[in-house]
Amino acid sequence: METEKEKLLWKEAKKRVGFKNHLITYILVNIFFWGMWFLGKGEDTHNGLPWPIFPTLGWGFGLFWHFAGTYLRGDSVGAVEREYQKLKKREEQKNS
Repeated sequence: METEKEKLLWKEAKKRVGFKNHLITYILVNIFFWGMWFLGKGEDTHNGLPWPIFPTLGWGFGLFWHFAGTYLRGDSVGAVEREYQKLKKREEQKNS
């Protein structure tokens, strides 16, 4: 039977794999977009900007938030463990 900590670790692992898959898709699709633009002689622009810049920046913004939610929000497993230990210690002090 899985413990709560193991469930949290699985959830964290799934988030990280999801982000890595998102990043790989982003890179491959953007290589395709920029390749299409380059092979089209780079003539199709919008106000002097190549059209692939818009999906690259827009999707990149979303990818950044996916990264932040996966890696920068802190160690949720460790945070839960620390909070548990703090509550456990407080409870032991109360009962002493």
